[in-house]
Amino acid sequence: MTLILGVSAYYHDSAIALIQDGKPIAAASEERFSRKKQDASFPSLALQACLDDSGVCLSDIDYVGFYEKPLLKFERLLETYLAYAPRGYRSFARAMPSWLQTKLHLPREIRKELGDSYKRRIVFCEHHESHAASAFYPSPYRESAILTIDGVGEWATTSWGIGNEHRIDLKQEIRFPHSLGLLYSAFTYFCGFRVNSGEYKLMGLAPYGEPRFASVIHEHLITLFDDGSYRLNMDFFEFCHRLRMTGKRLEKLLGVQRRLPDTPVREVDMDIAASIQAVTEDVVLRMANHVHRQTGLDSLCMAGGVALNCVSNGRLLREGPFKKIWVQPAAGDAGGALGIAWSIWHQMLGNPRTMNPHDCQEGSFLGPALDPEVEVAALLGQGAVAKQYDHEEDLCGCVASLIASGRVVGWAQGRMEFGPRSLGNRSILGDPRNPEMQSTMNLKIKYRESFRPFAPSVLREHAREYFQMAEDSDQPYMLFTSYVNEENRVEQDPAATGIDRVRAVRSDLPAITHLDYSARVQTVDPVRHPRYHALISEFNRQTGCPVLINTSFNVRGEPIVQSAADAYRCFMATEMEVLVVGDYVFLKEEQPESMRQSSEHYLSELEPD
Repeated sequence: MTLILGVSAYYHDSAIALIQDGKPIAAASEERFSRKKQDASFPSLALQACLDDSGVCLSDIDYVGFYEKPLLKFERLLETYLAYAPRGYRSFARAMPSWLQTKLHLPREIRKELGDSYKRRIVFCEHHESHAASAFYPSPYRESAILTIDGVGEWATTSWGIGNEHRIDLKQEIRFPHSLGLLYSAFTYFCGFRVNSGEYKLMGLAPYGEPRFASVIHEHLITLFDDGSYRLNMDFFEFCHRLRMTGKRLEKLLGVQRRLPDTPVREVDMDIAASIQAVTEDVVLRMANHVHRQTGLDSLCMAGGVALNCVSNGRLLREGPFKKIWVQPAAGDAGGALGIAWSIWHQMLGNPRTMNPHDCQEGSFLGPALDPEVEVAALLGQGAVAKQYDHEEDLCGCVASLIASGRVVGWAQGRMEFGPRSLGNRSILGDPRNPEMQSTMNLKIKYRESFRPFAPSVLREHAREYFQMAEDSDQPYMLFTSYVNEENRVEQDPAATGIDRVRAVRSDLPAITHLDYSARVQTVDPVRHPRYHALISEFNRQTGCPVLINTSFNVRGEPIVQSAADAYRCFMATEMEVLVVGDYVFLKEEQPESMRQSSEHYLSELEPD
């Protein structure tokens, strides 16, 4: 038995992954345990939780891998600061202490965090090698093209290559500062959202606008070449030498001032969002076409933060040259922990892959499991009130009926998802037929912008009844958008404008149909999602609708819940009406007022994202 620990830490969304003889047995982000969103510290809490859940010890670990090469990254930082000196001094002065104290001494720091139990080798690989490994090795393809796109690792911002059996060969890369991820983040910043967390908001805002700035972006900000490569015009960006992404030059070019955070979203922000989304899709399509010409392969694997842009992925699947695409569910930095662990097992140690006709990601349910008996007992001891169901069919019957009656349900089951999406184990669920549900869930439960769309979870066997998807489509990770079938659509009022359009009924599933008739679909099957599939099947039996709204179980500024205590606190602090933990059902009206007051205090301390 060979046990490998992969670590992603110190930069953004720290995480660990444990792989045993090539099989992932656990993976989790530190933020879920520390309750600090995008926690960048060493993932010690996540590590201990995963070790305990897997029944292994630190002394059992044979290799530790870190997802990038810090010295190469430091070289890039120094060269960039020198190139822009003295303009970048403030940014340089802010970055150097953490590098001098910690990041330049990662072998020492990792050993200190692991204690005396681990004395074996620590392996480092490049950031985009970790992304490529996280994309290809768990995929269902014996051979495929690989495309990784993000902000920046050490130097690389984009790379492509080929995976064959247990080997990966990266062929070409684009280097910093030319970065599609940073271009998208620059517009995230310009539209008043927070970089590294607001990109989803920009993508959700895009359908409300017209891409009238796309030609300006193509003409002045990014140059595309026939081989799929690109260059940014750095005259309009400040991320190389300032503590901000853009400045006055971009405002002058676009003819509008940057929107300040927490101010109303303007019509022009919608148009800017639509424009950068359109440009991003154009660039990804062009790169994919080049990679397809070079490889001649029908399958593509993707990772990196830009691979979480499900709108771009959907368009690539519909219009691009590849017949099949698999995207790593934890495509951002956290997934690098899986990547380095798999890279050690296959690339360094030379072990063959065991193919899975679906994939080897286990539905991405790789986090520690709930212990409902123990965790709910603790809540009951504090005064919470719940009813336990002895049979799954009775539980699903009750919950499906509550959802059908318009209740919003917090649903916490089994192992936690690894990655940014809730996939049916840490989810908030609702009735997609209810035209008020999108606004209700956004404003009264998630406490976020009203325009943010919600995703549908649909029984895989019924997916094509509602969505334009291939007959054999398998999309369990919510990473592609598909269009609602035309026969399910409702014609929109052409007079409606701006955010007011969020309340318009666009289909017979209005709560999950976005402005452009798209939806970020999750297919649900009985193998990956046995209880979730049973719940939706019961909802379908009661209502004739095989679809539920599925959004992450958290509020704005909070990581997705990990434990029953996290779930109960979120349930009590919002207008969520029902909580289900394992076999236990909590109804809001039955809970004591004292539990609500303590939960609301927690909510008030969260930082806005």
